Amino acid sequence: MTGPLHGGRRRRRTGMRLALLCLLLAPLAVTAAAYLAYVRDDGVASSPAGPPSLAVTGPNAPAQPEPGGSLEPRSIAPIRLTGVDAFRIRFRREPAAALVFDLDSGDVLYRLRPLKVLPMASLTKIMTALVVSDDTEPGERVLITDAALQYSGSGVGALPKGRHVRLETLLNGLLIVSGNDAAIALATHVSGDERRFVNLMNEKARLWGLRCTRFVSSHGLENGNRSCPSDLAVLARLAMRKERIRRIVRRPQASFEFPIKGGRLYLAGHNPLIRAGYRGALGLKTGYTNAAGRCFVGVARRDGRTLGVVLLNSFNPDVQAPKLLDLGFRYG
Repeated sequence: MTGPLHGGRRRRRTGMRLALLCLLLAPLAVTAAAYLAYVRDDGVASSPAGPPSLAVTGPNAPAQPEPGGSLEPRSIAPIRLTGVDAFRIRFRREPAAALVFDLDSGDVLYRLRPLKVLPMASLTKIMTALVVSDDTEPGERVLITDAALQYSGSGVGALPKGRHVRLETLLNGLLIVSGNDAAIALATHVSGDERRFVNLMNEKARLWGLRCTRFVSSHGLENGNRSCPSDLAVLARLAMRKERIRRIVRRPQASFEFPIKGGRLYLAGHNPLIRAGYRGALGLKTGYTNAAGRCFVGVARRDGRTLGVVLLNSFNPDVQAPKLLDLGFRYG
């Protein structure tokens, strides 16, 4: 027989058991919530416009911008030098070093001395553009100082001393015509002088794991600006994730309002893929000095795949770059 006293005791015992069970399950609930938050942040990106979509994670995840605009070193996807080349090729006069790679995955399709450290000439300006695009806004105005006019080699050639010009115009001059004067002007604007800017370039290279790479200037004329195909492929991947850079490097030419006689600045590029109308060409950068020879980093997209090619000290990038990309798209 169950009376009111026994029923009250039973309810109290049941309540105590439930309280004890909740106490035991609380850590598991916290762990589950933390795991779900981790998945939401790093594995699945939800959108109010539709169902969740899978995000790429792991060593090949796209680099994500920091709050200040720069790329976190932990998210830099390295070039994957493991595996077997997708094709072979014999050059009549082979480059000093070369690489063909998939920009999305980082997989290497062809390699020729991929870790050989060599002068890179104006391929240096890929890093210059990355640092500038991280630390500036397009509409900023850059003061043209005497330092920018004390340059040699290629240049925009019409920078008006003592005047302010739009930063994005100089970034176009840096990447389209490989302006050494534009490089110095941008470096001075970002860091106060070129020496401090070069220190920033080298710090980025260290954080991004570029072990072959060393900079001594923002433009690349000196032999001390050195890298290897593997590192330059990483820089290409990072550069092509920047909308500002992508928009510029695919242009065969451009013109801008500019505080000079006639009021306009005209720029004409010399990227061999763009000049030749190579199908799917997207950019990126040429370089040349006597010590470095002809150097080139090129990018093209076909049938949903984006491939890059790196050539250091190439006898003829105009022929070798399209040939390597063709083979990459065919066999990669």
